[in-house]
Amino acid sequence: MDTKLLPFAMQDVPRYTSYPTAVQFQPDFKGPTADQWLAALDPEATLSVYVHIPFCRQLCWYCGCHTSVPNSYDRAARYVEYLVRDIRRSAGRFNGRKGKVAHLHFGGGTPTYLDDLHIAEIVEAVDKGFGLASGGEMALESDPRTLTRERARVLAGMGFNRISFGVQDFATPVQMKINRLQTYGLVAAANDFLREAGFSSVNFDLMYGLPAQTVESVARTAQQAAGLKPDRISVFGYAHVPWFKKHQKMISDAELPGITARYAQATTIERELAAHGYAAIGLDHFALGHDELSKAAANGTLRRNFQGYTTDVSDALLAFGASAIGEFPQGFVQSARDTLEWSQKIDRNESPVTRGLATTPEDRMRADVIERLMCDLAVDPAAIAHRHGFPASVFEDAAQKLAPAVAAGIAEVSGTRISVPAKHRLFLRTVASAFDAHFVSAPNRHAKAV
Repeated sequence: MDTKLLPFAMQDVPRYTSYPTAVQFQPDFKGPTADQWLAALDPEATLSVYVHIPFCRQLCWYCGCHTSVPNSYDRAARYVEYLVRDIRRSAGRFNGRKGKVAHLHFGGGTPTYLDDLHIAEIVEAVDKGFGLASGGEMALESDPRTLTRERARVLAGMGFNRISFGVQDFATPVQMKINRLQTYGLVAAANDFLREAGFSSVNFDLMYGLPAQTVESVARTAQQAAGLKPDRISVFGYAHVPWFKKHQKMISDAELPGITARYAQATTIERELAAHGYAAIGLDHFALGHDELSKAAANGTLRRNFQGYTTDVSDALLAFGASAIGEFPQGFVQSARDTLEWSQKIDRNESPVTRGLATTPEDRMRADVIERLMCDLAVDPAAIAHRHGFPASVFEDAAQKLAPAVAAGIAEVSGTRISVPAKHRLFLRTVASAFDAHFVSAPNRHAKAV
């Protein structure tokens, strides 16, 4: 790594899956406000629905998700009961035309921890309450260790057409360090089952910065993953936050690669995927040429939300489940993280939302700037400000904030246009933070840039 890049690689910066980021959500946000925003949606509004399943069969030591391992399946069954009740409660407050849910995404945790009947029950509740659009995307995250040929067929029969796997690394020494043993053969078999069942999109997640990883091991994993030809591959840097996620204490700090090694691993993976025909998308996604992400990136319609890079252009994101985050034209809402508090509110026929933020016109304008930069690696802030009714002077402090990045070569300025060279895409979040009016650099508040 060029030494001039080192200070930027060490920075703690937001991932910008929203703006303002979740750090700015207010803890005294009232649930009835979320219901009012739902009721006020345009009757012709298109919808995206996110369902959070906070359960896994086994806890991976690297995991930063809101999840747990139940002591019995009964706990998951009760969770589904409350989840369906909240979907029905919310549907009763929705005044829009049904059949406009163009995207349904199950995240976690591991959604396929649930049995097929419970998954089908949730899908049915969403369809009856809001209406799934014909030809829409139905996606879920899964653990390849839980997938069989029959299960792939059943999921496809429910309408699911996209699935994401946490592969992380195929090297056995790495898998042992992170408590995630799954062979290449197992993942390959799961991939075959899904293709046979008719899934149109299979996505893999890879990670760098894990214990026992080397440049050689991540290169091999990238080659093996690309050889299976998933439509999309996401590449994330491991965020070590044992003070926040207690199970990460199982990973020794001393065994983690340093920042220079992390950078070498990340850039090695990118080179290997490029050599296998994957186009780099935004900060950390890669896709084959036929994939909708590649097409959206090429024509400037790529979007970014809480699920990462997407083609989703829905008017609102409805979120169900403990900790789930939704988005309305007026702002963001988040359900209680604690499943007991979440279920108690549903028992009282109340919204389980406990955090949120009403956004301002300036927030929405800055969100537009940051999203375009994160998606296109370039943006004209002055043009976007004008489109939102703001003077270009609203960003008069950005030049000073960007000066160190420009000097290091990770940002370039041409007139009012700001861009990030493709070779420095890992530093997109750092450049984006110059347009974040709320951002304050603080240790351990966000993930490292690299």
